[in-house]
This record gives sequence, C-alpha cells and structure tokens, in this order.
Amino acid sequence: MVRYVDEGAEVLVVTMTGGEAGSILNPAMDRPEIRDNIAEVRRKEMAEAREILGVHQEFAGFVDSGLPEGDPLPPLPDGCFALQPLEAASEPLVRSVRSFRPHVMVTYDEKGGYPHPDHIMTNKVSVEAFDAAGDPGRYPGTGDPWQPSKLYYHVSFPRTRFERVAAILHERGLENPFAEWLERMKERRFPEWDITTQVECDAFFETRDRALIAHATQIDPEGFWFAVPMDVQREAWPYEDYHLARSLVDTDVPEDDLFAGVREAVRA
Repeated sequence: MVRYVDEGAEVLVVTMTGGEAGSILNPAMDRPEIRDNIAEVRRKEMAEAREILGVHQEFAGFVDSGLPEGDPLPPLPDGCFALQPLEAASEPLVRSVRSFRPHVMVTYDEKGGYPHPDHIMTNKVSVEAFDAAGDPGRYPGTGDPWQPSKLYYHVSFPRTRFERVAAILHERGLENPFAEWLERMKERRFPEWDITTQVECDAFFETRDRALIAHATQIDPEGFWFAVPMDVQREAWPYEDYHLARSLVDTDVPEDDLFAGVREAVRA
C-alpha cells in the first residue's frame, strides 16, 4: 500500500468489523481499561496506522465474530459478521467500490490466510463485490456501477519466504525466530497459493513496521515478527506476494505490479 501511495495512487482500506471480540496479543496492552474499551482503542489504532500508510479508510460497521477455539469449536455469536447473509454483508463493500472506483482489489484468500471466520467472510464479500459492482441490476441504491479490473488474494505466509529467511540467518549464525512458528504452521495447514505477482516493497519495510506497531493491542513490538534484522529481510524476500484470482485485462504472469495490464488498458 505504501509503495503505491508513494507512486501517486489512491488506496482505500475497507474495514469490515470493529474488532470488538479481538484478543489482546501485546502483554503491555493487556489492561482492564483497554479490555473494557477494545472497540474504541482499535479505532484509534487504525487511525494512527492509516496516517502512517497514507491511505483512506471506511468502516463497513459489522460486529467482530471472534476466533473460536476448542474442540468442538463453540458457536459464533449471534449477529456477527461471519453469520450475515452474503448480500447483507456485501452491500457496504459494493457501495464502497462504486464510490471509490478502484481498478484493483486485494483481499484474503478463500481460507482467510488462516481460518478466521471474519477473514473467510471478507473473501466472500470481496468476490461478491468484484462480480456485482459493475452490474447495474444488482445492489440498487448503492451508486453507479463500477467494474474493477483485477482481484488479488494476498499470499500471507508463503513457506518459501520463511525458508529463505531461515537459510540466510543460518549462514550468518543467527537464531531463527520463526522456527517454532513454522512448525505450528504445518499443523494448521495454511493454504499454499501460487504466487502470480511479487511487488518489490523493501524500500518501505520500515513504514510497514511502524504501521503494524500502531496496532498496539495486536502487535507486540518485542515479538518475533520484528526479530529478523532488516537487511536480512531485504536480502531474503524484498516482496509482497499475491495470487491473481480475477483479471478482466490482458496480463502475463508472473507479474511485478498489481496494475499490470490496467495501466495499458487505461491509456488505451
């Protein structure tokens, strides 16, 4: 996002829920006044991250479903985002697409990156909005039709990336902070999508980290995500990775630009 903002693109983040049921993953923020006001705190965190990234943001207004855990899994709370009918859940996003008029959409994959019910539902509504926003007969009253050109799934945790980081750390005699986490990934069966598109973003890694740390209830700045030296990150994997799920323009994969094919079509 930061790379494209830096290049002059406008970027809109549509946030589907308020994070009301989210866990506090940073011990320094696990305090009663934070837990009791988690939705308000997360709004402020989003505002800070938004300013760092230079993006626009809209909230769809749905209630967080939480991440059910246990065996068997407990039921999701009534009225939460993941239990909404597809059209009701998609309507705000269709409205945002028709208003903002994006050429490219990026969302979670079909498994949610990891199996969080709100991530999975976000994939469903993103696909629905991509397919429906350009159809004047669908979602009346949400604005003039607009058809995005491309839809991508973010490839959240490509194994090859972490293997490459591990190899460089080993070469330098450094500890791999991801070793235990990689073992857990195997157990959770993270989806392995083909990477069709790699966007070089290493010049903006510091800004990325500042935006992540702004989400203080979810990100521990002392955690393992930030334990790999920046020069190792840049050498190992200077990219963000995507899977091209839909394209209405001519483009050849592999790509190095989310707007590949779109720039040519717009100029034509």
